[in-house]
Amino acid sequence: MSDTTPQDATDPTTQAVRDIADVAAVEVITAAAVHLMSAAAVKCGLAEDDADGPGSRHRDLDEARKLITALAALVTTSAPDIGNQHARSLRDGLRSLQLAFREASPFPDAPGEGPGESFTGPVN
Repeated sequence: MSDTTPQDATDPTTQAVRDIADVAAVEVITAAAVHLMSAAAVKCGLAEDDADGPGSRHRDLDEARKLITALAALVTTSAPDIGNQHARSLRDGLRSLQLAFREASPFPDAPGEGPGESFTGPVN
């Protein structure tokens, strides 16, 4: 006798699929952007102050550059689909991170060469 009963409704995988199916795309995109922003902020040295200075022990500008560029690509390409209300706040956060990166860098990039600026244009 084979067991042909349907998968248990309490199975965690089934529940996870149901949960994600109920989430609107704009929420998934926004959540991904917030995660990228948070990680980039820490890598720019904007984490809580510690004994060595403001977030300096977490600063890694190479990693920050990658995260900011990924964020810029996500925000720029998804903006038409997520609407101005959501895109505006994401663009503002992105711009703040780009400026923070420039300020944290001992040798700032030329205008238009900073992280994500190939997607956003020069940030001043």
